[in-house]
Amino acid sequence: MEFTIEKARPSDAAALLGFVRQIGGESDNLTFGAEGLPFSVQDEAAYLAQWQDTPDGVYLLARCGGQIVGNATLARLPRRMRHRGEFSLAVRREYWNRGLGGQLLRALIDFARSNGFAVLDLQVRSDNAAAIHLYEKFGFVKLGTHPAFFRMEGRDIPFDYMSLRL
Repeated sequence: MEFTIEKARPSDAAALLGFVRQIGGESDNLTFGAEGLPFSVQDEAAYLAQWQDTPDGVYLLARCGGQIVGNATLARLPRRMRHRGEFSLAVRREYWNRGLGGQLLRALIDFARSNGFAVLDLQVRSDNAAAIHLYEKFGFVKLGTHPAFFRMEGRDIPFDYMSLRL
């Protein structure tokens, strides 16, 4: 399967919001559900404009047949944490286990290395074995677990903190 990975542009805002609603309904691993994010197309376009040509982060989209099928963000932390970045990554369910997550992660790591990041951090649901396997394959190590990172339907959901030194 052929994927293209490119930087998100403000003109991608409407399609990206639709993608976010779709993935929110496909997985309980995200901070939102099928409602998506509470942004207008204009708000999202302005947000995406901030990611253009900055060494402090990147917003990537993966496409297959012109459709957005994955996204990944990396943002440098402020002040005394500027050597570190946090990232997120999501893939439409029908594209899970096809190598797309690895392609997006490789692109984020390459961006981080070429822009002076020293450490990448993430949080991942503790029972998301496929994601944890992917991150470990790229060298991430578990630092600890937050026992109640999410609360869903009255139930605490633990998340692992993981980190990669570049």
